Amino acid sequence: MFDPVDLAKKTEELVCKGDERKYYRFRSAKFYGGIATADCVGCNIRCAYCWAWNIVNSPAKSGGFYSPDYVAKRLVDIARSAGFSQVRLSGNEPTIGNTHLLSVLERIPKDITFILETNGILIGHDKAYARELSKFDNLHVRVCLKGTNHKEFGRFTGADPDAFELQLRALEELERNRVKYHPALGGADLIQAENIEWLKERLAQINPDLPDHLELEEVIRYPAVVKRLKKLII
Repeated sequence: MFDPVDLAKKTEELVCKGDERKYYRFRSAKFYGGIATADCVGCNIRCAYCWAWNIVNSPAKSGGFYSPDYVAKRLVDIARSAGFSQVRLSGNEPTIGNTHLLSVLERIPKDITFILETNGILIGHDKAYARELSKFDNLHVRVCLKGTNHKEFGRFTGADPDAFELQLRALEELERNRVKYHPALGGADLIQAENIEWLKERLAQINPDLPDHLELEEVIRYPAVVKRLKKLII
């Protein structure tokens, strides 16, 4: 077990340099009806079902450093050429290196929606993070919960089970600061239905409408993912 906040700090030293951040690809994707995507390098958890496992576990050797200007321009260029109205940061954990993230956000035109895909841990850890994000009207945050409770979180991610509360706290902070967001549940097909119902009850305490907006994300069963999942006991 490890502390994901501490790992985020150590990872930031490897993947951030000034206002630059490491990325390993820029692409268009079919998700959300079509979206320009920048896949960043560096994460603070180790999900057994992660499709980017090799990148997550080798941040020092993966990708290259790019400035906020470059990242924003690439995203906008991809979106405009493909006729998309959305861009996103994905791949690993985009909230690592908030100076870079906020700088990219500042450079995205207001007519383009910026979707931030995050595990929410750093937003839950630092209340100032949600306040900073609230400045951007074109931002939507997708918080992907790693399990429905402490035990599942620890088994899925390898991290301290208590950090599960930071994910829920992120939702609370986004709600409090009126940031547009919705929760997702990673590996939903691996979780018992009664546990998902329990999670919905927790979400309803944050906002009564939140359970209706819970996105259930199923695992993409790549061979390497299946191999790792066989080692789990949920």
